[in-house]
Amino acid sequence: MIQVSRKDSKESLENLLRRFNRKVQQSGLLGVAKQGQYFEKPLSKRERRARAIVRRERKNLKLKKIKLGQK
Repeated sequence: MIQVSRKDSKESLENLLRRFNRKVQQSGLLGVAKQGQYFEKPLSKRERRARAIVRRERKNLKLKKIKLGQK
């Protein structure tokens, strides 16, 4: 569970809320909760993971080419 407390008594509620939202985004809890919202077949989970691996490899290859000045 994510908790945020005031740094001092003068900290505004907006700043406190902004820090809380940032921590929630960084933790990745919201994405996990959204994924669990609907049932997904195990086969489609494997397909999604395989596609993510391919996407990551393509991105790395593209960045490597950019660094080498090929594209």
